[in-house]
Amino acid sequence: MISVLFAVLTALSNGTASVLQRRAAAGVPDSEAMRLSLIGHLMRKKVWLAGIGLVIVAAVCQAVALATGPIAVVQPIFVIELPATLLVAGFVMRAGVPRQVWCGVAAVTLGLALGMAAAAPVGGSDDVQGAAWVPALAATAAFEAVLIAAALGTFGNTRAALLGLAAACGYALTAALMKDAMSRLDAGGAAGLLTAWQLYATAVAGVGALFLLQNALQSGSLVAVQPMLTLGDALISITYGVALFGEELRTGWWLLPQLTGVALIAAGCVVLARSPLATADASPRTG
Repeated sequence: MISVLFAVLTALSNGTASVLQRRAAAGVPDSEAMRLSLIGHLMRKKVWLAGIGLVIVAAVCQAVALATGPIAVVQPIFVIELPATLLVAGFVMRAGVPRQVWCGVAAVTLGLALGMAAAAPVGGSDDVQGAAWVPALAATAAFEAVLIAAALGTFGNTRAALLGLAAACGYALTAALMKDAMSRLDAGGAAGLLTAWQLYATAVAGVGALFLLQNALQSGSLVAVQPMLTLGDALISITYGVALFGEELRTGWWLLPQLTGVALIAAGCVVLARSPLATADASPRTG
């Protein structure tokens, strides 16, 4: 499937981008947290700009994936972004990849395959019907506000994890808006796309998610950020797919292998988070 291929390419691009952005954000003083000046600091670093370039590549691949497949299929594939991030980090740091990391990669991959095969997302429309966006956007805004408020009251990896989840919600919203916007391209051509509010809302949500992610990476280690970012994006995206696009998942006894898949993914993430390779990424910050 084209959607699966481009979803995998999106995950690999985002994983590499996370490593590059983390290397750039680690040297920014804590005093710049949650300020626009943080972006100014980062824009002067070539490694961060390279990461942004890969984010753009990932966005294009994601648009293709969402235009050709259900959001409940495309977004969960992004859980492989965490293993990809650590493997790329090992290459960048010129460190060997220990067996522990490979075991975590295997668990995440197997869990994803099992969960997706059991859930078998089907159906759904390419666009959001009626005024369904109104309660969805209200609920998203409330969720984001709670996460950001909680993050501002903490420090270190706790703040990083909360902001990582907030960024995940932002990216899931971006994906849902992007899919809805792409449906306008099919229906009305370029004019239909350019006059759709979803296109511009996608840009706003994407920039907001990127800002939250940079602050998450600046606040703590990649280990704290990436699991929340990866798993949060997948689970929240599935919620959008079901609630907004009418996509359907198998229920009944199929829930057992689905939960088993989620458990394998969670266990794999824990293994990866505890690996020496992941810990080594937590470089000291100044300020």
